[in-house]
Amino acid sequence: MPARPDAADRDAVNQNVQGLMRFLREYPPFDQMEPAHVRRLVERMRLRFFEAGQEIASPGDGPAGAWYLVRQGAVEGRRPRAQAGLGAAGKAASGPGEDDGFVLGPADAFPVAALLEHRPTRTRYRALQDTFCLQVDRPDFVEALERSEPFRAFALRGAGSLLGRLHQRTRQEAAAVQGDGYVFDQALAAIMARDPVACAPDLPLSRAVRRMHERRVGSIVVTDEGRRPVGIFTLRDLRREVAGAAAGLDAPIGTYMTRDPVCLPPDAMAFEAILLMARHRIGHLCVVQDGVLAGVVSERDLFALQRIGVVHLARAMRQAGDVESLAGLRADLARAVSGMLAHGVDALQVLRLIAQMNDHATHRVIELALRDVGDPGVPFSWLAFGSEGRREQTLLTDQDNGMLFQAETDAEARDRREALRPLAEAVNQGLDRCGLPLCRGNVMAGNPALRLSVREWERWFADIIRRPTPEHLLQAVICFDLRLLWGEDNGFESLSRFLMDQVADSPQFQRMLAETALRNQPPSGGLFEIAGGAWKAGASGFDLKTQALTPFVDAARVFALASGIAETSTAGRLRALAERGVLSERDVGAYVESYRYLQLLRLRQHQARIHAGESASNHILPGSLNALDRRILREALRQAADLQKLLRYSYRL
Repeated sequence: MPARPDAADRDAVNQNVQGLMRFLREYPPFDQMEPAHVRRLVERMRLRFFEAGQEIASPGDGPAGAWYLVRQGAVEGRRPRAQAGLGAAGKAASGPGEDDGFVLGPADAFPVAALLEHRPTRTRYRALQDTFCLQVDRPDFVEALERSEPFRAFALRGAGSLLGRLHQRTRQEAAAVQGDGYVFDQALAAIMARDPVACAPDLPLSRAVRRMHERRVGSIVVTDEGRRPVGIFTLRDLRREVAGAAAGLDAPIGTYMTRDPVCLPPDAMAFEAILLMARHRIGHLCVVQDGVLAGVVSERDLFALQRIGVVHLARAMRQAGDVESLAGLRADLARAVSGMLAHGVDALQVLRLIAQMNDHATHRVIELALRDVGDPGVPFSWLAFGSEGRREQTLLTDQDNGMLFQAETDAEARDRREALRPLAEAVNQGLDRCGLPLCRGNVMAGNPALRLSVREWERWFADIIRRPTPEHLLQAVICFDLRLLWGEDNGFESLSRFLMDQVADSPQFQRMLAETALRNQPPSGGLFEIAGGAWKAGASGFDLKTQALTPFVDAARVFALASGIAETSTAGRLRALAERGVLSERDVGAYVESYRYLQLLRLRQHQARIHAGESASNHILPGSLNALDRRILREALRQAADLQKLLRYSYRL
């Protein structure tokens, strides 16, 4: 047990109260606390010195009696390995010794949970170098919790309590580039037309169009006797029918309406409507409450919320006349992303938007290639792998794709593979020209090894699982995150089920995939400062993608595949694992929030560099971040390390 502090420790604080207050006010949550509350906390502190290697707090000390905050130096925390979580099979996993540990730097505090629960800490803390800590006895710590809401929120929720402030600042930074505007988290109830024009299916077309003209709207909703939407008719539909000379003005509107209109509830957010409109390339959607028509939201309504029209951009992409025009439109995507961030859109939704726009670009490139190269005469499906397969693309991305087709024999498969070659190569080159670079690892449909029949794909997947060589494991990391992007099914659903069954039945492959997932280790807390690494000015920084995001992506993939979860997105996989009881809901909440923050930081990094006229990069220098970002980044990296520990324990690695 550490030595008791004496009066000299408190005198050291009393002599420099203002200096300590200035130090604390540079860091969250102290920068949000009332100055009087910070001062009262400082006045109750003691300054303690610990030599390198000296223990500060440990499980053997009994119930935690003090709160420590690192003033200078570094503290290492290690937890006994017996505290492991549940394995992939739902069984407790543990091992001898201690965890790899984490490092705390200036303004980091410990042991918070033990103090809140008045129990011994489960972590052993020791000075990693000569270290000064500010110590607050538990009664004074509890008093600070009662007095200060920001302090209490941070103690109870950790870095998660700071995310709201972070998103607010991100909006401000992006708005400085994009321009101020309406926020995308507005509910549709606040912007929808509450008295939508509606009619029965038997109303003559001429009368329906007259109603639209009189009300000066671009759509009329067709409803049944219970006012439930069964169709929608828009000015675009009218132009199509008139241009095709098919419109009979006396015919019922039900003949020409678009059936099963896209609907959302009134409490859905504006961004959800934008995504649906962009996906379906429509200009209107119905707002329904308990199935009954409550309003209509138009593309024009949503244009008022954004500087660049996402729906218009998606439609223009799908109608581009050539690849060069498409490349120009994709260049507008960076401005659209700035608009999303400026209006406070969730980072994971922004990733979905980027992936959706890239889907539109891919669709159009395929259509243009079919026009220019010619129809190969082979029905095929275009598959997306990797981040594209997970719908987690950023502006800095490349191609990962393949093709799927049906063939009865190997000879027929060879012929069809060759017949598809010119088209596959044309699509890969077209995507490259419009801003989606060629994959350096040749994970593309132009590679004949990734242009396969259903049976060949099954054999290929089975061979990877049966013989998990380093090359096969790398292929699995990319190609086991797959989805159908273009074309008919052509056996895709059965192929997906085959893959899930094969992985679930191979514990050895799961274990080796887990080993691969542990190769990208997140940096540990304040270790940068100690090792003279990425926190310091002039250093090259670290890669947000490989060292921070990939640990979440890879671990979620292993657990999900082992549990038979078909979802491919990282956050979706983690939530599904919580629903299955493989991971705890509390842990998953922390993992998803951390993953969301890291993606937000990555998007901000890309946007800042693009705005400065530089190429996007995943590397970031933590020392260039402010205290709020550094605090949340450190916690997010700690959560990544925690998820990797669960993976290690589950597979006894």
